Amino acid sequence: MSEIFTGIHWIKMPISPKESTLSHVNVYLVQGNQGYLLVDTGWNTEESFAALKKGLAEIGADFKDISQILVTHVHPDHYGMAGRIKKLSGATIAMHHIEKDFIEPRYVSMEELLHQTDRMLVANGVPQGEMVSLRDATVGLEQYIVPTLPDRTLHDGETITTGIFTFRVVWTPGHSSGHICLYEPERKVLLSGDHILPKITPNIGVHPQSIENPLGRYLKSLQEIRKLDIELTLPGHDKPFTRLKPRIDEITRHHEHRNLEILVSIAFKSKTAYRIAQEISWGDNNGWQDLPPFHKRMAIFETLAHLEMMAADSRINKLPRGSIIYYGQK
Repeated sequence: MSEIFTGIHWIKMPISPKESTLSHVNVYLVQGNQGYLLVDTGWNTEESFAALKKGLAEIGADFKDISQILVTHVHPDHYGMAGRIKKLSGATIAMHHIEKDFIEPRYVSMEELLHQTDRMLVANGVPQGEMVSLRDATVGLEQYIVPTLPDRTLHDGETITTGIFTFRVVWTPGHSSGHICLYEPERKVLLSGDHILPKITPNIGVHPQSIENPLGRYLKSLQEIRKLDIELTLPGHDKPFTRLKPRIDEITRHHEHRNLEILVSIAFKSKTAYRIAQEISWGDNNGWQDLPPFHKRMAIFETLAHLEMMAADSRINKLPRGSIIYYGQK
């Protein structure tokens, strides 16, 4: 653990390689007058629990010194251990009001969400024989989550205070519909969750729990963040960084390039999101055949986010044909 900013401690929480291609998720302990604010929690694994316990001990604290838990979004690596920490500390949990509604269908009663995912994959061209492996790619991850409802639900513009730091809640939909960042204007610090990462672009997809036009909303919220006076960004993965505006511009260019790839793919023939996803590049020049099932599913949903945004902007046509959806050039 390190004190990355006076009063803000950075802990790198381990992620098992089989659950993610990322090595760690960042959580932050923010000093307060009546205990610490913990921003995100890591997976509910013994390795993550030990890492947080060690980090607390290094600053002479324990779990009872955590008075607030802020969840930027309810993906397992950011929310998984929230319930366990609440039980040990008595801390209150806060998250955006949209994220609260995802907890039960995603981690408790999953049958309906799986059915919705099934139908969406098939409607966008995934063959029935391949659909099952893509649909079920995240089944089992619920073992790493202690499902817990928040004590407080948040809206854009509200504040979270520790008595020392006062953060403004910034609603940044895209990676998750209720994703939030925390902005401390006096100290010019942004806790960005997965909204802005220093090296990789967050996955933005259309799926059963996504907001309408998630990529369009994401790009708009990037520009809103760009207007803020920020000197230090504390992301959910990788390392804290300082050059926020150039990074936002890089992410924007990435999505513009992806749009162009898609337009090339449908230049002469209308295609499904599934077919288009196979024809564009992923990661470090990885092709479709190199992706595991979960990443294939993310690739389809990310392709769909681009298609839906361009259709909303009247750049392409959305063409339902029976039960299957195609996209084509204007």
